[in-house]
Amino acid sequence: MSDYIYNQTKIPKRQWRYGLRSSAETGCGWIAVYNALKLMGYYEDPENLTRYFQNRLPGINGTLGTFLPDLIAFFKKRGFAVDVIKRQSSFDRAVRASDACILFYWWRQGRRLGNHYVALAWRDGTVMGYNTYRNSVTVDRYGISLDAFLRKQRFFWPILIAISDETAQETAENGEGISCSEN
Repeated sequence: MSDYIYNQTKIPKRQWRYGLRSSAETGCGWIAVYNALKLMGYYEDPENLTRYFQNRLPGINGTLGTFLPDLIAFFKKRGFAVDVIKRQSSFDRAVRASDACILFYWWRQGRRLGNHYVALAWRDGTVMGYNTYRNSVTVDRYGISLDAFLRKQRFFWPILIAISDETAQETAENGEGISCSEN
């Protein structure tokens, strides 16, 4: 697979199992990592990513999704510069300055409460979202302001992970690579 994953709900239930559940249900974390890597010109096999993140929490193995600290550690371990931003008013500047971002947020629909990860990038004068959980078949345009988009959607407690691949490029040039197949 070499294309972005635009809609995790379209992943067949038996493909890329994530713990006791399917990636279609709980795979947004590893999918955000996959898409962020692609945004920066890297490819990682989905099977390697699911295995890597499942091994972070033995016993739970991805059944509850991907935990934010594991996602951050993934990029840092591979030499990427990572900035974790909690102030929503700083998101727009960070998205524009980064090679890729991952947004984590909480949502509520009636009595249902959940969270989601989505890969983002600033392209062509707009914030682009990958796997936005909107039944997408291509990249979603969020507009010129991530802050305004989040307010409109009423997502809450967002955290932005801004990623730069400058250090990772040096690591790759030294032959160390960014593979996640190791534990």
